Amino acid sequence: MQPLSDEQLHNLVERTVRQTLGGMMNPVPAPVPAIPEAPMPVSQLSPTPTSATKKIVAIGTDHGGVDLKTALKADLVEQGYEVIDCGTDTKDAVDYPDIALAVAQLVASGKAWRGVVIDGAGIGSCMSANKVPGVRAAMCYDISTALNSREHNDANVLTLGAGLIGTALAKAILKTWLVTDFGGGRHAKRVDKIIAIEKSYLKEGK
Repeated sequence: MQPLSDEQLHNLVERTVRQTLGGMMNPVPAPVPAIPEAPMPVSQLSPTPTSATKKIVAIGTDHGGVDLKTALKADLVEQGYEVIDCGTDTKDAVDYPDIALAVAQLVASGKAWRGVVIDGAGIGSCMSANKVPGVRAAMCYDISTALNSREHNDANVLTLGAGLIGTALAKAILKTWLVTDFGGGRHAKRVDKIIAIEKSYLKEGK
């Protein structure tokens, strides 16, 4: 079989995720020619970890996302991921940059495979996490942004706004984000340029 184009790969991933999430989005478009009739299960695209090969996900929230963090953490454990909880666990006010830094450092150091940060809107945590070299944080608010941030940008930290999205959507976004692979190809050189910008500032001490 001829290798799939970037467009065909995108359509395959999106269609498979739609089916996995039980029709939470719009109806799935007709299959793209040259894609096998039997869609590849999401588990084959990026397998859910087994007990022998658990992937570590760091998760943290400020006081605005404690309930959402609890729900997502339970989902992660159920799906077979090992979770590092960076707090907070109460609704007493804390500063989101501190939480974002804790999660981002775990990802940048390689101690966590991916990271998730929650605050009221997801914006401040995204800004904070992206200050850590090696982190590509993306604020996602629907399935499309989750797919794009992984497939096109190879994001390794996800930020969510607990005040903007509900628990069901947040779970769908996180699951999609975790199982979507980086597309590579033309996207790889662009991600390399993001990394090069970061390295140039580190080298010059700006």
